[in-house]
Amino acid sequence: MLDTPKRWGKDIKKISFFLNSDSDSENDLSRDDLMKILVEKERLLTSKQEELVKMKDKVLRTLAEMENVKDRTRREAENAKKFAIQASRFNFAKSLLDVADNLGRASAAARESFTNIDASADTAGAVQQLKILLDGVELTEKQLTEVFKKFGLEKYDPINEEFDPNRHNAVFQVPDASKPVDHVAVVLKAGYMLHDRVIRPAEVGVTVGTNNK
Repeated sequence: MLDTPKRWGKDIKKISFFLNSDSDSENDLSRDDLMKILVEKERLLTSKQEELVKMKDKVLRTLAEMENVKDRTRREAENAKKFAIQASRFNFAKSLLDVADNLGRASAAARESFTNIDASADTAGAVQQLKILLDGVELTEKQLTEVFKKFGLEKYDPINEEFDPNRHNAVFQVPDASKPVDHVAVVLKAGYMLHDRVIRPAEVGVTVGTNNK
C-alpha cells in the first residue's frame, strides 16, 4: 500500500508518543533511528503538501486557460460569421462599391443637367423624361445603399477629418493655410466600412502647410 499524508501523520504521532514516553522496555529501533524516521516522514509530508499545492495551482491555471480558449473560439466564430461576406465575396463587394460610385456620379450629373434646363423652351417633353430618369437613378442608388446597410456595409465621407492612413488614402496634397495640417480637404471617392472594418479607404486630398517666404 502506498503511503499517504494521512497515514504519515498517524505514524508521526505514534513515533512522537514513543519518543516522549518513559518506557524502559527494549525496542527493535533505537531512539536515533526513530528520530530519523520521524524527520523523513515529516520531510515527505511537507513534500507531498507542496506537490498538492502545485497540482491545485496547475488545475486552476488549466481551467482558466480552457475558459480563455472557449471565449477566444466563440469570438472567432462570431467574427467568422460577421465578416463572411468580406472573406468569401471581397471582390464582389468591391465591384458593388464601384457600381455605387457610378450611380452617384450619374445622379449628380443628371441633377446638374436638370437644374440647368429651361423648362419653358421644352416642346418635346424632354424635361419630363429627364426628370423620370433622374428619379429612377436616385431610387436605385437609395435601394443599393439600403442593401449595403442590411449587410453591414456603410459609406463614410471623411471631409475635414484628421488624416488616418487606416481610413484614408491620400492621393494628393492641398496647400491651405486656413485649415489644420494633415486634415482631409477634398474627398475624391467615399470610403466604406464593413461593420467595424475598412473595406475601402476613402481617396482624399490632405492639407499641408504653406510656405509664405
